[in-house]
Amino acid sequence: MSASRSARCLRQAVRSLSIRPAAPRYLPRQALCASIPAICQFSNTSRSFKGILPDTDEPTLKEREPLHEVNEPTPIEIDEYHERADQYLEELVTRAEELAEEKEGIDVEYSAGVLTIAYPPNGTYVVNKQPPTKQIWLSSPVSGPKRFDWVMLGESQQQKEGAASGDWIYLRDKTSLTTLLRKELGITVGEESNRP
Repeated sequence: MSASRSARCLRQAVRSLSIRPAAPRYLPRQALCASIPAICQFSNTSRSFKGILPDTDEPTLKEREPLHEVNEPTPIEIDEYHERADQYLEELVTRAEELAEEKEGIDVEYSAGVLTIAYPPNGTYVVNKQPPTKQIWLSSPVSGPKRFDWVMLGESQQQKEGAASGDWIYLRDKTSLTTLLRKELGITVGEESNRP
Protein backbone atom coordinates (compact mmCIF):
# COMPACT_ATOMS: atom_id res chain seq x y z
CA MET A 1 0.00 0.00 0.00
CA SER A 2 1.44 3.35 -0.99
CA ALA A 3 1.96 6.26 1.38
CA SER A 4 -0.49 8.51 -0.43
CA ARG A 5 -3.20 5.83 -0.34
CA SER A 6 -2.72 5.21 3.39
CA ALA A 7 -2.84 8.97 4.05
CA ARG A 8 -6.10 9.21 2.10
CA CYS A 9 -7.64 6.35 4.09
CA LEU A 10 -6.56 8.01 7.32
CA ARG A 11 -8.12 11.37 6.30
CA GLN A 12 -11.41 9.65 5.39
CA ALA A 13 -11.51 7.88 8.73
CA VAL A 14 -10.90 11.12 10.64
CA ARG A 15 -13.50 12.98 8.56
CA SER A 16 -16.13 10.30 9.12
CA LEU A 17 -15.55 10.46 12.87
CA SER A 18 -15.84 14.22 13.03
CA ILE A 19 -18.96 14.39 10.83
CA ARG A 20 -20.94 11.79 12.76
CA PRO A 21 -22.92 13.40 15.61
CA ALA A 22 -22.05 12.22 19.07
CA ALA A 23 -24.70 10.03 20.70
CA PRO A 24 -26.02 11.43 23.96
CA ARG A 25 -24.99 9.48 27.02
CA TYR A 26 -28.32 9.98 28.74
CA LEU A 27 -31.61 10.51 27.03
CA PRO A 28 -33.91 13.14 28.50
CA ARG A 29 -36.86 11.66 30.43
CA GLN A 30 -39.37 12.77 27.80
CA ALA A 31 -37.44 11.06 25.03
CA LEU A 32 -37.07 7.91 27.13
CA CYS A 33 -40.80 7.79 27.91
CA ALA A 34 -41.71 8.42 24.31
CA SER A 35 -39.49 5.57 23.14
CA ILE A 36 -40.48 3.10 25.87
CA PRO A 37 -43.95 3.94 27.22
CA ALA A 38 -44.21 0.84 29.43
CA ILE A 39 -41.44 2.06 31.73
CA CYS A 40 -43.18 5.32 32.59
CA GLN A 41 -46.55 3.81 33.40
CA PHE A 42 -46.66 3.07 37.09
CA SER A 43 -49.51 1.77 39.16
CA ASN A 44 -50.52 2.91 42.63
CA THR A 45 -52.59 -0.17 43.41
CA SER A 46 -51.25 -2.60 45.94
CA ARG A 47 -50.44 -6.04 44.73
CA SER A 48 -52.75 -8.73 46.06
CA PHE A 49 -51.49 -12.25 46.46
CA LYS A 50 -53.82 -14.98 45.37
CA GLY A 51 -53.55 -18.70 45.00
CA ILE A 52 -52.91 -20.43 41.71
CA LEU A 53 -56.59 -20.69 40.84
CA PRO A 54 -58.59 -17.45 40.34
CA ASP A 55 -60.99 -17.91 43.27
CA THR A 56 -58.49 -19.11 45.87
CA ASP A 57 -57.09 -17.12 48.76
CA GLU A 58 -53.51 -16.42 49.61
CA PRO A 59 -51.70 -19.68 50.31
CA THR A 60 -50.82 -20.27 53.94
CA LEU A 61 -47.20 -20.55 54.93
CA LYS A 62 -46.03 -23.98 55.95
CA GLU A 63 -45.24 -24.28 59.59
CA ARG A 64 -41.53 -24.74 60.08
CA GLU A 65 -39.96 -26.95 62.64
CA PRO A 66 -39.19 -24.92 65.74
CA LEU A 67 -35.65 -23.65 65.67
CA HIS A 68 -33.77 -23.86 68.90
CA GLU A 69 -32.47 -20.58 70.27
CA VAL A 70 -28.96 -21.66 71.19
CA ASN A 71 -25.61 -20.23 70.27
CA GLU A 72 -23.22 -22.53 72.05
CA PRO A 73 -23.14 -26.15 73.21
CA THR A 74 -23.90 -27.13 76.76
CA PRO A 75 -20.60 -27.77 78.55
CA ILE A 76 -20.35 -31.46 79.44
CA GLU A 77 -17.54 -33.67 80.68
CA ILE A 78 -16.03 -36.24 78.31
CA ASP A 79 -17.59 -39.15 80.25
CA GLU A 80 -21.06 -37.62 79.97
CA TYR A 81 -20.45 -37.00 76.26
CA HIS A 82 -19.56 -40.66 75.67
CA GLU A 83 -22.59 -41.81 77.67
CA ARG A 84 -25.04 -39.56 75.77
CA ALA A 85 -23.50 -40.16 72.32
CA ASP A 86 -23.31 -43.93 72.79
CA GLN A 87 -26.90 -44.07 74.03
CA TYR A 88 -28.09 -42.00 71.04
CA LEU A 89 -26.12 -44.04 68.49
CA GLU A 90 -27.28 -47.36 69.98
CA GLU A 91 -30.92 -46.28 69.71
CA LEU A 92 -30.28 -44.97 66.19
CA VAL A 93 -28.77 -48.33 65.18
CA THR A 94 -31.81 -50.15 66.61
CA ARG A 95 -34.27 -47.89 64.75
CA ALA A 96 -32.25 -48.10 61.51
CA GLU A 97 -32.18 -51.92 61.70
CA GLU A 98 -35.96 -51.93 62.25
CA LEU A 99 -36.32 -49.74 59.17
CA ALA A 100 -34.07 -52.09 57.18
CA GLU A 101 -36.31 -55.03 58.13
CA GLU A 102 -39.43 -53.12 57.04
CA LYS A 103 -38.13 -51.78 53.71
CA GLU A 104 -36.17 -53.67 51.11
CA GLY A 105 -32.80 -52.36 49.91
CA ILE A 106 -31.78 -50.52 53.09
CA ASP A 107 -28.43 -51.63 54.48
CA VAL A 108 -27.27 -50.77 58.02
CA GLU A 109 -23.72 -51.31 59.26
CA TYR A 110 -22.31 -50.26 62.63
CA SER A 111 -18.62 -50.80 63.22
CA ALA A 112 -16.01 -49.04 65.39
CA GLY A 113 -18.41 -46.25 66.34
CA VAL A 114 -19.34 -45.45 62.72
CA LEU A 115 -22.90 -46.04 61.54
CA THR A 116 -23.44 -46.35 57.79
CA ILE A 117 -26.98 -46.42 56.39
CA ALA A 118 -27.42 -47.09 52.69
CA TYR A 119 -30.84 -45.64 51.92
CA PRO A 120 -31.52 -46.22 48.18
CA PRO A 121 -33.71 -43.25 47.33
CA ASN A 122 -31.26 -40.77 48.88
CA GLY A 123 -27.82 -42.39 49.13
CA THR A 124 -25.50 -43.30 51.99
CA TYR A 125 -25.65 -41.67 55.42
CA VAL A 126 -22.69 -41.82 57.81
CA VAL A 127 -23.05 -40.98 61.52
CA ASN A 128 -20.13 -41.07 63.94
CA LYS A 129 -18.83 -39.69 67.23
CA GLN A 130 -16.09 -37.06 67.40
CA PRO A 131 -14.79 -37.18 70.99
CA PRO A 132 -12.17 -34.38 70.64
CA THR A 133 -14.92 -31.87 69.83
CA LYS A 134 -17.68 -33.67 71.80
CA GLN A 135 -19.86 -33.81 68.69
CA ILE A 136 -21.78 -36.27 66.56
CA TRP A 137 -21.07 -35.85 62.86
CA LEU A 138 -23.55 -36.65 60.12
CA SER A 139 -22.80 -36.94 56.43
CA SER A 140 -26.11 -36.78 54.57
CA PRO A 141 -26.56 -37.05 50.80
CA VAL A 142 -29.56 -34.72 51.13
CA SER A 143 -28.56 -32.00 53.60
CA GLY A 144 -24.77 -32.38 53.49
CA PRO A 145 -22.26 -32.66 56.34
CA LYS A 146 -23.26 -31.36 59.78
CA ARG A 147 -21.67 -31.36 63.23
CA PHE A 148 -24.08 -31.69 66.13
CA ASP A 149 -23.35 -30.51 69.69
CA TRP A 150 -25.18 -31.59 72.83
CA VAL A 151 -27.48 -28.76 73.92
CA MET A 152 -29.86 -28.61 76.87
CA LEU A 153 -33.16 -27.09 75.76
CA GLY A 154 -35.65 -25.39 78.04
CA GLU A 155 -33.30 -24.36 80.82
CA SER A 156 -34.42 -20.78 81.26
CA GLN A 157 -36.21 -18.65 83.81
CA GLN A 158 -39.52 -19.21 82.02
CA GLN A 159 -39.27 -23.02 82.29
CA LYS A 160 -39.90 -25.25 85.27
CA GLU A 161 -36.82 -26.47 87.06
CA GLY A 162 -35.86 -29.92 85.84
CA ALA A 163 -38.11 -29.64 82.75
CA ALA A 164 -35.19 -29.26 80.38
CA SER A 165 -34.42 -31.80 77.71
CA GLY A 166 -31.33 -32.23 75.60
CA ASP A 167 -30.75 -32.87 71.94
CA TRP A 168 -27.95 -32.90 69.40
CA ILE A 169 -28.16 -29.51 67.63
CA TYR A 170 -26.27 -28.16 64.60
CA LEU A 171 -25.42 -24.67 65.86
CA ARG A 172 -25.10 -22.99 62.46
CA ASP A 173 -28.71 -23.47 61.38
CA LYS A 174 -30.15 -24.66 64.73
CA THR A 175 -31.48 -27.95 63.36
CA SER A 176 -31.83 -31.02 65.52
CA LEU A 177 -30.23 -34.34 64.56
CA THR A 178 -33.40 -36.08 65.70
CA THR A 179 -35.59 -33.89 63.49
CA LEU A 180 -33.26 -34.25 60.52
CA LEU A 181 -33.20 -38.06 60.77
CA ARG A 182 -36.99 -38.12 61.04
CA LYS A 183 -37.40 -35.94 57.93
CA GLU A 184 -34.82 -37.64 55.73
CA LEU A 185 -34.99 -41.28 56.86
CA GLY A 186 -38.26 -41.57 58.78
CA ILE A 187 -36.37 -42.67 61.91
CA THR A 188 -37.38 -41.31 65.31
CA VAL A 189 -34.76 -41.36 68.02
CA GLY A 190 -34.64 -40.11 71.59
CA GLU A 191 -37.65 -38.61 73.31
CA GLU A 192 -39.57 -38.39 70.02
CA SER A 193 -39.55 -42.20 69.70
CA ASN A 194 -41.42 -42.52 73.01
CA ARG A 195 -44.29 -40.29 71.83
CA PRO A 196 -47.54 -41.97 70.69
